[in-house]
Amino acid sequence: MILVSGSLAYDQIMDFAGVFSDHILPDKIHTLNVSFLVDKMRKTYGGTAGNIAYTLSLLGIKTGIIGCAGEDFDPYREFLEKYGVNTKYVKKINKFYTSTAIGITDKTNNHIWGFYMGADALSDQLSIGDVEEPIDYAVVSPNNPRTMMKFAEEYRRMKIPFLFDPGMQLRWLDGDQLKTAFAGASIIIGNDYEISVMERKTGIPDLHNFSEEKIIITTLGESGSRVTQYGQSVTVRSAAVSQVLDPAGAGDAYRAGFLAGFLRKFRLEVCAQMGSVAAAYTVEKPGTSTHYFTPDDFVMRYEVNYEDELEL
Repeated sequence: MILVSGSLAYDQIMDFAGVFSDHILPDKIHTLNVSFLVDKMRKTYGGTAGNIAYTLSLLGIKTGIIGCAGEDFDPYREFLEKYGVNTKYVKKINKFYTSTAIGITDKTNNHIWGFYMGADALSDQLSIGDVEEPIDYAVVSPNNPRTMMKFAEEYRRMKIPFLFDPGMQLRWLDGDQLKTAFAGASIIIGNDYEISVMERKTGIPDLHNFSEEKIIITTLGESGSRVTQYGQSVTVRSAAVSQVLDPAGAGDAYRAGFLAGFLRKFRLEVCAQMGSVAAAYTVEKPGTSTHYFTPDDFVMRYEVNYEDELEL
């Protein structure tokens, strides 16, 4: 089983037809008071752990989630279990709500987010040692920073390989904490901005060259991704999309697609291309876990985009 930790959240995403910068005066940032009239809003299941686990399950990977959710979690649990995700290790906390993300996206795909942690504030009370099933691989994705560091250390001690994705919690992790997590991780991932922040905080001048054995991934949005291991670097273009409706969740889908190939011991180039195909499905749908495909659908789309055979 691959065990995923990270946020479990209800997403409320609103679309603003304009551009944020047209309504923000640079010389008035210190007294900022703005409101955006939005014409669309949707409520969906989200959070990094839920998004990654859902897409992994679509790709035929046995997946479980460890984390905390609130008393309102039942509909989300039913959704995950419908698609084969093991929620046995999601602890339901009464008198708390499940984490909630509220975001506004403008027409140039800039985002403003607010995030309520909710029950996830207690997730650092959980332990990987309580998981009964064998863990073949793990994912530490953004949620309670204390939980992220605790799980990373537990995985290192238990010699369980894991992907480390600090993402939106980078602000709360210092250089020493990042280096501690890097020490146990076999894969480190972030977008171009996040990789730069990791380098600045840790003092590592080039994350892609700091360790030969570790896989380092920089996602580049529309430009694809760059993957490095053993001194070899591969750059993969993004998969074609019919329309970009909502970029939220594309990074989580990429991680799931990459891991679905990695766990099958595919070449890194193939893994990255699988990540790009998974991300393409997501951006074509509003919401982060609203896409759907069968393994045959995925294989066909992969082969059309990259003119190479794939077997799942």
